[in-house]
Amino acid sequence: MRKGIVLLVAAVLAAVVYGQQPSAPSTRVDENVVYATVTGAELHLDVFEPAAGGGNRAAVVLIHGGTWSSLDKSTMRGMGQFLSRHGIVAFAVDYRLYHDGQNRWPAQLDDVQRAVRWVRANASRYGVNPDRIGAFGHSAGGQLAALLGMEDTRDNSDPALAKFSSRVQAVVDVSGPTDFTRDHDSDGDAFLAHFLGVAYSQKPEVWRGASPALQVAQGDAPFLIVHGTQDENVPMSQAQELLEKLQAAGVPATLVKVEDGHTFSTPDARRQLALQTLAFFSRYLTAVQ
Repeated sequence: MRKGIVLLVAAVLAAVVYGQQPSAPSTRVDENVVYATVTGAELHLDVFEPAAGGGNRAAVVLIHGGTWSSLDKSTMRGMGQFLSRHGIVAFAVDYRLYHDGQNRWPAQLDDVQRAVRWVRANASRYGVNPDRIGAFGHSAGGQLAALLGMEDTRDNSDPALAKFSSRVQAVVDVSGPTDFTRDHDSDGDAFLAHFLGVAYSQKPEVWRGASPALQVAQGDAPFLIVHGTQDENVPMSQAQELLEKLQAAGVPATLVKVEDGHTFSTPDARRQLALQTLAFFSRYLTAVQ
């Protein structure tokens, strides 16, 4: 990745992608629901539920960015409200953040997989169809969302969730890195070596294993990939590679290029992202119920 991917100032700007909006009257918000306890620490999520009751609804797990080491679920509040106003139950999730050697990869993947399984285990509580769950992620969250559409559960140690799948049925990957074996630079490689626990030169298979573009297989979930043409943190070539790998495997995939940077800071870019996301989830989650 380029140098900017490890700069926290860029990560902090991710909050403007979806905005901090007050609760809409058509949305019920249940904040800080505990979905797991890992090594003594509680993991929380916020639920954005359409105010109108009903069952058999689609759900989307929202995953924040922040270089796997900063920010939290609050940056997904705007998108959560937007989706819930259109009949989708949204779950904005926290996951363990990497810091000073703690919570190295794949802790983050384990956590978001737990979150998906928790949603399935609690589907009746929120009127969710457990077979119609999608994932939406920005930046680092895009990488995590992508893997949710590709991989089975890695850590199946929780007996309460053992029978529930962590795979999702549709993925929106926004500005996400997809191949850690490319686009090397000294700062990015140094961060990833600490985060992944090993240098690329020593164990390239670890870096490949965390790269969604290198995990693509027939039968993966459909993908919407959204990427800024002016993104200086994650090159457009990362999005293009993922698109080509998915299409070659016969997986439905679309790449939408938006005239903006990594964090989609303009109103027009955010509007385009929101509408494309809604149309995609409506097609692959809502319309097929």
